[in-house]
Amino acid sequence: MLFEFDSDQRLWQETVRGVLAKECPLSLVRGVVDRDADPDPLWHTFSKLGWTELTGPEETVELAIVLEELGRAADPTPFLATMTQFAPFAPDLAVRPGAVVHDGVTARPGGGGWTLHGTGRHVLDGDRAENLAVHTAEGVFLVPATAVTARRVAVFDPVLHLADVSFDGVRVTADDRSAADPALARHLALTGLALTMVGACRRVLELTLEHVSSRHQFGAPIGSFQAVKHKAADMHVAIERAGALAYFAALTIAAGDPRRREAASMAKAAAGECQAVVFRNGHQLTGAMGHTWENDIQFPLKRAKAGELLLGGAAEHRALIAEEYQHAFDV
Repeated sequence: MLFEFDSDQRLWQETVRGVLAKECPLSLVRGVVDRDADPDPLWHTFSKLGWTELTGPEETVELAIVLEELGRAADPTPFLATMTQFAPFAPDLAVRPGAVVHDGVTARPGGGGWTLHGTGRHVLDGDRAENLAVHTAEGVFLVPATAVTARRVAVFDPVLHLADVSFDGVRVTADDRSAADPALARHLALTGLALTMVGACRRVLELTLEHVSSRHQFGAPIGSFQAVKHKAADMHVAIERAGALAYFAALTIAAGDPRRREAASMAKAAAGECQAVVFRNGHQLTGAMGHTWENDIQFPLKRAKAGELLLGGAAEHRALIAEEYQHAFDV
């Protein structure tokens, strides 16, 4: 496996970053929060550019590049939930927003099918999805959003959509059951979150470096002070480590490598550890300015922190990795 982008991948990264610089600046993100601007045109832009067609395992690295850049831009659309959680179960439906209910719903057999009951909590983009993939003990079922009740819940990332999705006697049949591998879908979901967090952390570092380069104390930019350099360097090292593991996880999915389960957990754990360093140092180096609503650094900071809380944090995934290796040694 190669751990550096080839020329085509570098061009793809530059293209994606250029599109987002034009179509999704932080001013747009702030508009979504402050003025309730509609992010749907941005979603349509992604769709027209073919980004919603990156649904095959062989395209995972190209999708990973998009996800990192969207994390860097604090993307306000449902792209993350649709492409990394929903699309593995229904790639043909990924041209429209989708979401996944991971737990909280039961499927009762009867009448030639099943009846779904329960409530999925904190479903990413569950309130604006047009279709849902629902995990149950009987399998994963595809359900139109019109058949459920979704209520957005408050979250500290003002751009992120989380919702409680309730099922009250929703009927499904065998034709509604997805044949996709839930384990592989979870690996992609974890990898996608890790890449989003890496992108957000990278943007925090960029904004922090801009601040310490322009802020002067004692007649010199504070970025020239040794203590500031050390903290910025720690942020950089954490981001590069997490980024390497996230792309390794993407490569294992693309290659059908059996190590993808451990790689996905390693990526999520490293991204969680990374955001802790970046969040702490980013806030400290930007001082009181970084705590104000007017400062745009809040958006990538909150996106990185929210990613840590979704699908298990760093401690949980470190424990899973340790359990895997303990089992291997016992065998």
